[in-house]
Amino acid sequence: MRFSLFFFANGDDAAEQYRLLLEAARFADAEGFSAVWTPERHFHDFGAPFPNPAVTGAAVAAVTSRVGVRAGSVVLPLHDTLRVAEEWAVVDQISGGRAGVAIASGWNPQDFVLAPDNFADNKRAMREGLAELRALWAGEAVERQGPQGRARQVRTHPGPRQADIPLWITAAGSEETFTWAGSQGCGVLTHLLGQSWERLEDNLVAYSEALEAAGHGIARERVSVMLHTLVAADQQGALATARGPLTEYMRSSMSLFGLKSPESAPGEVAPEALAELLDHAYQEYARTRCLIGSVDSCVPLVESLAELGVDEIACLIDFGVGTDQVLDGLRTLSRLRARCAEL
Repeated sequence: MRFSLFFFANGDDAAEQYRLLLEAARFADAEGFSAVWTPERHFHDFGAPFPNPAVTGAAVAAVTSRVGVRAGSVVLPLHDTLRVAEEWAVVDQISGGRAGVAIASGWNPQDFVLAPDNFADNKRAMREGLAELRALWAGEAVERQGPQGRARQVRTHPGPRQADIPLWITAAGSEETFTWAGSQGCGVLTHLLGQSWERLEDNLVAYSEALEAAGHGIARERVSVMLHTLVAADQQGALATARGPLTEYMRSSMSLFGLKSPESAPGEVAPEALAELLDHAYQEYARTRCLIGSVDSCVPLVESLAELGVDEIACLIDFGVGTDQVLDGLRTLSRLRARCAEL
């Protein structure tokens, strides 16, 4: 099992977020982690420090020498693929050929002020964009309309270091998305938010079958699962530290966790009932879908994921715990990584 670091930008202010990113990236580079993922977020305080993963990826590339530098994810329908190919070729050059990109279709209407015409059929835009991104990465020209309606053939520069761009498809739980990723020979980047273990297992079977049906070799099978992560010397200490930040995130995103507010009267929620619901949800989620605990308590979850065919855990480390606590916890996380390396 490989371990990577995943950033979600639900923590301190921007300066602290960037400090955590760069210090954690240096640590990951030295300690044998496989990659650092940075997201794309727009137009909201939540995730504000990460509007462009190519920018943060270039920063990670500049302070590391071995670890993969990945977008988690580029929302492809928001952008002209020409710009995505240009930016990630730069990251690939700066990193010496370590760039990788997960792509997503997007869902938030607010984000699509960048490309309003693509919102209604965002999945089509993503699929067409994927084909064009691969063509541009290979040095092919694509057609665009220039001034006065004149069609022009353009190629992007600089050229990348890698002949093929490593690609993942971000999949929230739809079997259709897993199947399409397999048909394209891409990896999948997924999670256990609103996706049961049983659903994940079925989706990974569909993914593997689609890879095989499309004639892609086993080497193309790449499954990364994002998990909220805080590993400490003591299991109870880790659970106590993570409780406040993760519970607050659950409170702000209850539908994502399949939670419904208990109501004491129409339009009114009893604070005690909501607190009880969130506490129960935290206990269950932290125990079964997170790497929150000690090395010993986290090993069984890693083993279960390995049995499903997952080959990388993308450790989401910035969900509201203080920067210095997160950095301290990386040492213990690295011990878990070393212990599970052969799974």
